[in-house]
Amino acid sequence: MTTPFSETLRNATWADHQSAESEGYLSALMGGRLSEHDYGEMVAQHYFAYTALDAVSRQLADHPVAGRFVFPELYREQALERDLTTIYGPSWRERITPSKSTRTLVARIHQVSDWPGGYVAHHYTRYLGDLSGGQFIRMELQKIYGYTKGGGVDFYFFDELGSLPRFKNEYRSRLDALGAELDEREQQRMIGEVRLAYQLNTEVLAELRHVVKAAA
Repeated sequence: MTTPFSETLRNATWADHQSAESEGYLSALMGGRLSEHDYGEMVAQHYFAYTALDAVSRQLADHPVAGRFVFPELYREQALERDLTTIYGPSWRERITPSKSTRTLVARIHQVSDWPGGYVAHHYTRYLGDLSGGQFIRMELQKIYGYTKGGGVDFYFFDELGSLPRFKNEYRSRLDALGAELDEREQQRMIGEVRLAYQLNTEVLAELRHVVKAAA
């Protein structure tokens, strides 16, 4: 029996996924050791990354392959704007800048926008994580900072999707269908891009270590 591509993808990149989750900034954040503005440093980097990812999604909405993974309900830009307004106030745009690693991630997202497998790799890496472990992060942040829906952790709310488990199953089904259309070489190329996406996202978190040091 052929292994579903979504399972192959998950198994091949699990170590990269765990590496991202174990980054020191997240440990300090989840441990309640960072200020609200320190948390905002990560939200700011998310803003630049997701603005790029959502822009590419809009460009690819009508693409016969990539378009299957474009869900306007997932767009995060407006939610992140509410979060940044809550954290930094109405002048938040003057407070934030993309880090070097975020600029690298954004450049890669744009670079692979003409390759459906590359776009899906970055989309999968971010959004499946947000819909899974991201929900635990949201609950912890709500406990630590007292946020309610409306700003602070709106990034993690996906009310328009309805049932998250059902949506994730549908997403994995689309991954499986895509994998069935790809030859072995293209499957491996896409797996490699997912691993790179995890690496780039981990580097974004690693660059936030200065926040942890300043808070110590």
